[in-house]
Amino acid sequence: MVTRKGGARKRSRKKMRKERQNKGKISMTHYFQVLKSGDKVVLRAEPAYQKGMYNLRFHGKIGTVLAKKGNCYEVEITDGKIKKLIVHPVHLNKV
Repeated sequence: MVTRKGGARKRSRKKMRKERQNKGKISMTHYFQVLKSGDKVVLRAEPAYQKGMYNLRFHGKIGTVLAKKGNCYEVEITDGKIKKLIVHPVHLNKV
């Protein structure tokens, strides 16, 4: 049998697309933003920066910040059950 090819970013053309005027740019305000524990955030992937990116099935979910781990933050979301993700702040937007 043939095995399926592709990794974590397969079938993500629409999710990972940026607007034309923002293509290739990384927002420094999002990159260096400081979040407190208890803040509500939305998971929005920044395709130009792959480190600290979550799995794309969680794209658009709302979660709460639990703690800071190094440069990243520990975020708790509910996806059927409670899950904890470690995400770089460039992929998080405050609600």
